[in-house]
Amino acid sequence: MTCYDVLIVGAGHGGAQVAVALRQHGFEGTIAVVGDEPEIPYERPPLSKDYLAGEKAFERILIRPASFWSDRKVDMLTGKRVTEVDPKAKTVAIAGGEAIGYGKLVWATGGTPRMLGCEGAGLKGIHVVRTKADADAMMAALDSTTDVVVVGGGYIGLEAAAVLAKFGKKVTVLEALPRVLARVAGEPLSRFYEAEHRAHGVDVRLDACMAAFIGDGGAVSGVRMEDGEVIPAQMVIVGIGIIPAVAPLIAAGAAGGNGVDVDPFCQTSLSDIYAIGDCAAHVNDFCDGDRIRLESVQNANDQANTVARAILGDPQPYHAVPWFWSNQYDLRLQTVGLSTGHDDVVLRGDPDARSFSVIYLKKGRVIALDCVNATKDYVQGRKLVTERLSPDKAQLADASVPLKDAA
Repeated sequence: MTCYDVLIVGAGHGGAQVAVALRQHGFEGTIAVVGDEPEIPYERPPLSKDYLAGEKAFERILIRPASFWSDRKVDMLTGKRVTEVDPKAKTVAIAGGEAIGYGKLVWATGGTPRMLGCEGAGLKGIHVVRTKADADAMMAALDSTTDVVVVGGGYIGLEAAAVLAKFGKKVTVLEALPRVLARVAGEPLSRFYEAEHRAHGVDVRLDACMAAFIGDGGAVSGVRMEDGEVIPAQMVIVGIGIIPAVAPLIAAGAAGGNGVDVDPFCQTSLSDIYAIGDCAAHVNDFCDGDRIRLESVQNANDQANTVARAILGDPQPYHAVPWFWSNQYDLRLQTVGLSTGHDDVVLRGDPDARSFSVIYLKKGRVIALDCVNATKDYVQGRKLVTERLSPDKAQLADASVPLKDAA
């Protein structure tokens, strides 16, 4: 049985960054990264943006070239899925019977796309956007696709809708809630993106309740709504969130529920086992100390660095302000902080000018900003969030006053 000093399960941003950080800081032990896809680590966000649009070749979204890993003696165990973890024996089982031993285990598996269980859910032509294979399947079907239905008005769904609209497809977005981005943003941002998509020909439907997928010859041909209307679709994209991929850890006795629970050093309740990224439920200082999961590249990378330092004997607690981004059409959205629980909103700038910011406050303190084509606000607003400042609202709303002066 092969054993590694550090075994990393999950070949996404977080898993790759653990290996990078360990080598950068002089770790000389053996390292392996286990991934269930055939590819070496690559960036995920471009899958619904640049890669899907054909603007970036796959080689350009690799986190590092293959030579990087071989030169630094990081074994890439691709196409392997971990099915069990034995924390006493310090081994993991691979589908097919192989076992691998570890000294330290880092769980960086992210999650699997949440699917709909309605009638017709197994028809060909229903896609998710999580892996290169997912995006490749969509790209291969474009020539035979005229009508697209996107189920879910979150960032993944809206980004894919923007790309497909630019390709000239007839796109319909179905959002079950009263506005898009309802779980992650305030109403001004939601209404702005709804208007933008509609201006680009996308049919955005809110409070939309679908009943089933209908098919023809085993392939999807439309979506039947609860009122009986059928929306034609040769392609359906489902973007309704993920289920954290932590079943083997929970079965092994790790504490968790919505993900696996970790301490400030990303250590699970199991000895010598860490978890990071989308699947790690951590106490976040920028969310009033609530235990949450963050689905972002920033979180995965920062937690990876936290784990690397802990393994190297220099433990430093995770404390990083969350940030996110989204590209749709010619709009660059940059978000800093978490708007969850805000009790006030300040609109800075003019959405009609397509450059503005939405500032979220809680008890007078700035907790987050959504900045659309407003990079200066994003950069200067970070201080308001990290230092928990309470500026004058009139200054926040006045776009002629730099946010650094409002602090």
